[in-house]
Amino acid sequence: MKPLDPRLLRQARAARGYVVLTAVLGFVTAALVVAQALLLGATLAPATLGTADLPDVAGRVGLLAAVVAARAGTSWAQERFALRAATRTVSELREQVVAHAAALGPRWLASGRGPAVATLATRGLDALEPYLVRYLPQLLLAATVTPAALAVVLGLDWVSALVIAVTIPLVPLFMVLVGQLTAGTSERRLVVMQRLGAQVLDLLAGLPTLLAFGRARGPERRVRALGDANRRATMGTLRVAFLSGMVLELLTTLSVAVVAVGVGLRLVHGGMELEPAIAVLVLAPEVYLPLRQVGLHFHASTDGIAAAQQAFAILDEPAPEPGRRPAPRLAGSTLTLHGVGVRAGDRDVLAPAGLDLLLPVAASPGQGRVVALVGASGAGKTTAVQVLLGLVRPDAGSVTWTTADGDSVPLAEIDLPTYWPQVAWLPQRPALAPGTLRDAVTDGLDVDDDSLARAARTAGLDDVVAGLPDGWDTPVGRGGTGLSVGQRQRAALTAALLGDPARTPLVVLDEPTAHLDARGEQVVLDAVRAWRDQGRTVLVVAHRASLVRAADEVVEVTAAPVTTPLAEVGA
Repeated sequence: MKPLDPRLLRQARAARGYVVLTAVLGFVTAALVVAQALLLGATLAPATLGTADLPDVAGRVGLLAAVVAARAGTSWAQERFALRAATRTVSELREQVVAHAAALGPRWLASGRGPAVATLATRGLDALEPYLVRYLPQLLLAATVTPAALAVVLGLDWVSALVIAVTIPLVPLFMVLVGQLTAGTSERRLVVMQRLGAQVLDLLAGLPTLLAFGRARGPERRVRALGDANRRATMGTLRVAFLSGMVLELLTTLSVAVVAVGVGLRLVHGGMELEPAIAVLVLAPEVYLPLRQVGLHFHASTDGIAAAQQAFAILDEPAPEPGRRPAPRLAGSTLTLHGVGVRAGDRDVLAPAGLDLLLPVAASPGQGRVVALVGASGAGKTTAVQVLLGLVRPDAGSVTWTTADGDSVPLAEIDLPTYWPQVAWLPQRPALAPGTLRDAVTDGLDVDDDSLARAARTAGLDDVVAGLPDGWDTPVGRGGTGLSVGQRQRAALTAALLGDPARTPLVVLDEPTAHLDARGEQVVLDAVRAWRDQGRTVLVVAHRASLVRAADEVVEVTAAPVTTPLAEVGA
């Protein structure tokens, strides 16, 4: 990442105003630094030589106090607006990364990037704050204060200016050398942190199963090893930061000392006046200070720079263009899949391959219908559902939406956020919103206790509620934490049963009996019949024979190797 990457200004609106404000404050700081040095020389020189009394320099002392106060106020404003801008910038980048990752779809996330996006959008981008709060302001100060102070020193004493001009390039030279030695440290640390986060998430998700089979020790050792690797990478970064900071401090201190020795010798021999000498001695450290601060905060900002690079890499991934046409009324419409094929990962296999599906959505009670998708494991049944929902774009074939008026529109042209509210979707692992169990099930709907109890009884959730300590008021964590997978499925089934048939006429179930016993399977069958009786169309990915027997239509999904280019397959 460049010292000031233009992509950061393009992606984060808050960063643009912050950079302009920081540049303005940098110019103000440069002017105040020069004024402070000149006023100190003009005040101390006559007082030291005894050529002026306190009343003679009282005005200069007042101006000096005002300059010092203004400089303190400028630093305070810089710090305050930096923190505010950093928070907004990180928030904007986080929102864009999550939204773009969602637009890239489940296939992109399933390619191994999902945990990396989760780590980047949480802890990773927070590391960008030191870059914005500390490093970037000092970089702009180095571009304003350093040349301004050096120009004033040149006007006061060309010898000191020459010494500074010769020694000051050594600071960025050493910074470049240190940067080359530590190249990739932050990137490696972020990769380790993402890997650790993914392992921990997987371990927590599968911990009950691992404990049941006595296999918890292996992943525990792996997570501990990754934690040690993260600790070593972090300590290595800190070690390099301290050593490089020491080198820069030593270099700038020796450079200021050379200037001071030269000024002192010329003062002793009468080759320089006291007033410019004091001003030069005050300005010399100010010339080097921004560069020292840049070196000091450079390593503190590299984690954020690495995170920003990964964020830009995600944002640069080409995403499908969103549809612009609002979704028409789903009830009474027909969704058609014709010759749909989706490449399975990097393999030369289409799963599904050549899928044809005609799915009329019921428009009134009595027209309910159950359609089952069957096929071998890996044939692409779940992918077919994702294609129907618009979550995956097919590599071959087409998906069209035929309205009740006979208007046929490609699903790719539909604005999906206006389509999804008309569908009740229950994936294999339902996710529930955090809050109480009642809130997670009702999802903001105004539901009376009788309707809630009736739906819970149909979905088999009533026994679960009876066994919870606080009943419907039991807290549920994000994603349904606190409930088993089967209990989450029953809660999701209850929520779907509470939905308005007119608002969600299509119900999509992806292997709803995968984590349920025989009683749970019967619960799903009862729910499917209830939806059909309500006049809804139910599309279910079915493995068990009981669900297949309950269907009005069965569609087989098959996979096939890619024997011709996908463009020809789609034709």
